[in-house]
Amino acid sequence: MESQRHRKRLYSFEFYPPKAPEGVEKLRATWRQLGQLNPAFFSVTYGAGGSTREGTLSTVLEIRDAGYHAAPHVSCIASSRESLREVIAQYKDHGIRHIVALRGDLPSGLAMSGEFRYASELVRFIREETGDWFQIEVACYPECHPQARKPQHDLAAFKAKIDAGANAAITQYFYNADAYFHFVDAVEAMGIDVPIVPGVMPINNFSQLARFSDMCGAEIPRWIRTKLEGFGDDTASIKAFGLDVVTELCDRLLQGGAPGLHFYTMNMAGPSSTIWQRLGL
Repeated sequence: MESQRHRKRLYSFEFYPPKAPEGVEKLRATWRQLGQLNPAFFSVTYGAGGSTREGTLSTVLEIRDAGYHAAPHVSCIASSRESLREVIAQYKDHGIRHIVALRGDLPSGLAMSGEFRYASELVRFIREETGDWFQIEVACYPECHPQARKPQHDLAAFKAKIDAGANAAITQYFYNADAYFHFVDAVEAMGIDVPIVPGVMPINNFSQLARFSDMCGAEIPRWIRTKLEGFGDDTASIKAFGLDVVTELCDRLLQGGAPGLHFYTMNMAGPSSTIWQRLGL
């Protein structure tokens, strides 16, 4: 963890592009509220197979035009080189200098994987196309990528992304701080020296969280799961307990030397800003 400790701390918030007009209004209110916290950047996700491409672009430009730093996600699965070349050129033409490069999910029902199989290929492609124009963030998995057969395969995949030219990483969310610290130590032992910012998922809705976690392989520790299940439909207790657990997790990560936090907001300002205030950021 040594090299992580000495970095300037960066705090960021992630959104997804809304599908309906009322969602656009709600998100606008959210990023304006979170903007008052002066984060390093806001990131905006990119739907499976590029399905929210236009929404990602318009959200990023609206945030940027309001004076904030915005980073679009770009995922490569089920995409052609040509379509990605267009997307990347579009961001460059708009003066965006920060990208989150991901493999991404296949649109449901689609078996075809397009011209890219791995995020490392996307990172290399962005570098070939645009040199060092973009600051490139990639994903990493402290609890191991759900499709990796062994932890060492997962670490090798992460190293390939850094070798291809990524500048920094954001983790999948997790609730076990030790998983993060072990991962960072393993990465540093491989000679990789980039900021690895923990991704943080506030707990707001247990059934939604359980569904997400099963899909993406993020572990909800048994004591947390049992406690949340025990609250049943008592949303106030779920939120109160969730705030305590996640604030404590963030505190431990920062005390242990994490170089910042990246909040998966689910397009809500409340939970992330409450945790932020409790941490005294």
